[in-house]
Amino acid sequence: MAMTKICNINDVQKGKMKGFAAGGKKLLVSNIDGKFYCIDSTCNHRGGPLQDGDLEGNIVTCPWHGAQFDVCTGKAHGPPATGPVNVHKTEVKGSEVWADL
Repeated sequence: MAMTKICNINDVQKGKMKGFAAGGKKLLVSNIDGKFYCIDSTCNHRGGPLQDGDLEGNIVTCPWHGAQFDVCTGKAHGPPATGPVNVHKTEVKGSEVWADL
């Protein structure tokens, strides 16, 4: 695993999330109270694009079938999710967001 630049801190406003591609992965970066988190952006139920879902607090809801995940921990919050999504350790370096891919 290696730290990879994902985006700039200004790319994701507080309380928002945005999808990015890096290291051959589709990633979802969320800004929760000024802290950045990175999870895989593909729902493990049927491959839905989490970046197109809704973020409420720290819970993202998949737009396809309603699976929910905690963007801070990757933990699934009930069916139809089949388990957690991958979480990537995230660091802010200057004005950039980096994640361990």
